[in-house]
Amino acid sequence: MPQKIKAIITGSTGMVGEGVLHECLKHPHVESALVINRRPCGVQHNKLKELIHNNFLNITPIKDQLAGYNACYFCSGVSSLGKKEDEYTKVTYDLTMHVANTLHTINPEMTFMYVSGEGTTGNENAKTMWVRVKSKTENELLKLFKNAYMFRPGYIQPTKGLKNTYKIYKLLAPLYPIWKTLFPKYVCTLEHIGQSMIQCTRFGYSKQILSNIDITKSAKYNNIDETKS
Repeated sequence: MPQKIKAIITGSTGMVGEGVLHECLKHPHVESALVINRRPCGVQHNKLKELIHNNFLNITPIKDQLAGYNACYFCSGVSSLGKKEDEYTKVTYDLTMHVANTLHTINPEMTFMYVSGEGTTGNENAKTMWVRVKSKTENELLKLFKNAYMFRPGYIQPTKGLKNTYKIYKLLAPLYPIWKTLFPKYVCTLEHIGQSMIQCTRFGYSKQILSNIDITKSAKYNNIDETKS
């Protein structure tokens, strides 16, 4: 059987990171989770450890505390709305790659999951600014880590009861059953994102870039009887 997961999670004070953390704390094959935040996430659990660090462009001061983990679920991110390309590049590509390169020096065999987004193409010369930046980030992560997976969710159905769900998602949530039926290629659930990350860490997946359908498909391995795996 695959080894137990010891995961580093970023972005747990946001909607996606909180949802991924929620799934990790529930899952029997996740042994421990370390969250790195600028402010406390407000979650307490016997599996959970939290590091408060303000500058993600320089995590060298906490490097020694990042050893011993075999997965990183990178869920941090900001909207490109209102940002110029250099600013968006700094908080997306530069920040992500600094964290990734630091972790790679500690454990190059680590599984690294990156939440990108629907519409990312891998084309670093795309006309749309955010697509260029996200594509460059994805491409560099795939070169850096042998075990890297890029997640490209579209609309994400939130997990009920979590506190960091964006207001617009709360308003749109009742429409999810319709969208799932009519547009399955463009929707997934937050629960499935977290479960997919865990299952891809344990068993891998046939693709390194996961669409909404791939996220849902890979997450369903959670329902397999582990004793027969």
